[in-house]
Amino acid sequence: MLIARNITKKFAGVTALNNVNLELHAGKVNAIVGENGAGKSTLMKILSGVYTQYEGDIIFKGNKVRFASTREAEDAGIAIIHQELNLVPHLTIAENIFLGKELTNSWGMLDKAKMNSHTKRLLEKVNLNLRPDTLISKLKVGQQQLVEIAKALHANAEVIIMDEPTSAITDKEVDHLFAIIDELKAEGKIIVYISHKLKELFLKADRYTVLRDGADITSGDMSTISQEELVEKMAGRKVVIEKNISDAIYNEPLLQVKNISLKNAQDAGSYLVKDVSFTLHKGEILGLYGLMGAGRTELIETIYGLHPGLGKGEIVIEGAPKKITAPARAIASGIMLVPEDRKLQGLCLGLGVRKNISVAVLKQLEENGLFLNMRKETALAKDYIQLLNIKTASQNTLSRNLSGGNQQKIVIAKWLAKNPKVLLLDEPTRGIDVGAKSEIYKLIRELASTGVGVLVVSSEIPEVLALANRVLVMCEGEITADMPVADATEANMLTSAIHKN
Repeated sequence: MLIARNITKKFAGVTALNNVNLELHAGKVNAIVGENGAGKSTLMKILSGVYTQYEGDIIFKGNKVRFASTREAEDAGIAIIHQELNLVPHLTIAENIFLGKELTNSWGMLDKAKMNSHTKRLLEKVNLNLRPDTLISKLKVGQQQLVEIAKALHANAEVIIMDEPTSAITDKEVDHLFAIIDELKAEGKIIVYISHKLKELFLKADRYTVLRDGADITSGDMSTISQEELVEKMAGRKVVIEKNISDAIYNEPLLQVKNISLKNAQDAGSYLVKDVSFTLHKGEILGLYGLMGAGRTELIETIYGLHPGLGKGEIVIEGAPKKITAPARAIASGIMLVPEDRKLQGLCLGLGVRKNISVAVLKQLEENGLFLNMRKETALAKDYIQLLNIKTASQNTLSRNLSGGNQQKIVIAKWLAKNPKVLLLDEPTRGIDVGAKSEIYKLIRELASTGVGVLVVSSEIPEVLALANRVLVMCEGEITADMPVADATEANMLTSAIHKN
């Protein structure tokens, strides 16, 4: 139904796509796979009218098309669910879904009741129990992801592009999404599915296309290729990620969290985090697992001082009690946070790579207390670009122009430059390919080997098992399991995530 021929796209001298060819089949889930920076999102943005300047041809339902905008693409029947959420935070869910296509009554006024009613049905379809008039800014990342999916369903498109649609939703919500995909397939729709979660691809995809370094490498039926072969074609090398089998013993307390609680700002009588206590030791990697709404992000945000007035409890660093009522105090105590939403909370998207890496250590880069030493800043950025293998045309490339994985590496580099004692990582590999994941896993292990204590929040059980020396599980704001990684399995972690002791 849709064919892309010899698509080439360049950004400021960098070739993002080089003569890429692609065929998408109706009634099929077409997986597009590749490492970060391979060109997947760029190609999808061309197909959906985000990028209008490129070389090559797009043929849709037998006709050559060239969209001048996303609106033209949507009107033709192509909708995209972006990896980086594309919602207006200060509008409601209903207003976002109907943005540009508002319903009006006979008086020409907005028919909010009708829009809310239709939105309510869409939210029920994606299993999101929220009022249509809820502001997007009040939603967690995973909830926003489901709103994006509802928005695409509202467009009633013939081609639905899903760019990392499950990167921030729970396993239960993934099952519901898969049921929606099955319905769309039965209607003869084209589903384009981009994901770094290979297990999902082998469950749902009918066909695959591999991109590497902006070129199409191979394509075929999913039934004809193994996961190991697919990863090797994506990376151009063998990549192995295994469970952590270290039996090291950690007995030097670094971070002690005692009876941390966080009140629910929306409901004065309830708590998002309830009497959580644990100890993170020097050199230890502590994995924190739980389903959406379990309180994982709220817990580390409280430790980081993001909820003054709502949080209570005691935080001790290297035996010294710390009163952390703001992120600045957490940073001064040696606690750094890599947030879940890198675009909103982790990066200055309008600044270049160098400035994003150096922004947290400007005092160290001063010359005579007055000016920024550009030589030092350039050397610092160069070191971390090499250390983390950040793919960028130059140090001045705007952060918004990099792939999601490379953006995440910049956020990590920013805090590494501060020499953290405790590193809090919230979904550190969200939207990152398997090759880049192995690089970040290696980096986290190397950091821990120097004595840094690392707390990794992840919704992916294999990630927790690959990284952690010890595993915590949360359910409804409470710790329901604390065990060595050797005792952790997918079954007992899921059981603890669903049921409180």
